[in-house]
Amino acid sequence: MIAENLNKIKNSLPPNVTLVAVSKTKPIEMIMEAYEAGQKDFGENYVQELVDKHEQLPQDIRWHFIGHLQSNKVKHIVPFVYLIHGVDSVKLLQEINKQALKNGKTVNCLLQMYIAQEETKFGFSFEECEAFLKSELFSQLKNIKILGFMAMASNTYDESQIRKEFLSLKEFAISSKFLGLDTQILSYGMSSDYKIAIEEGSTMIRIGSSIFGERNYKLF
Repeated sequence: MIAENLNKIKNSLPPNVTLVAVSKTKPIEMIMEAYEAGQKDFGENYVQELVDKHEQLPQDIRWHFIGHLQSNKVKHIVPFVYLIHGVDSVKLLQEINKQALKNGKTVNCLLQMYIAQEETKFGFSFEECEAFLKSELFSQLKNIKILGFMAMASNTYDESQIRKEFLSLKEFAISSKFLGLDTQILSYGMSSDYKIAIEEGSTMIRIGSSIFGERNYKLF
């Protein structure tokens, strides 16, 4: 069933859109089923769970950290993480740069943007982000690479609001191209709204329940 769900979604995606299978709380066996069906990008939002899975699963998996990352836990994932999605503060970015330097590598990151009408969401405002990308501080962070932006829309059934929020980030990304980012990944859209997200410019979607099912399984 997992392979069937995965292929159904993949076959519906434009060629420029990357699917990240959200595997948080899912056991090794389920992740392996998706992996054997050809999926290489997986998303986790708890550091210890991600570390444990990385140690037990194939080493060519591209691990995406998609949760709210605490600065004191950055060191645990920097050695192997493929992309950190939710970089929501300058302080966090500085810590990622520090740990990347210690590991002799450059870490790929997405800046998390605040586009929702909810106080529970995190992220930069458009004004804060633009000011930071123009700053001397940003130019000094040599061991991080900003590949684009990530966001979550409001938790609402109002499709027009969701569409408007996604579009606002797409327009910001277009306007920010002059700031010299090497790539423009736009990571927004989940199981409930990924089709709208793609219509509004998303190039990376994060889908869990539509692949693995709604139920939360024990990790092992």
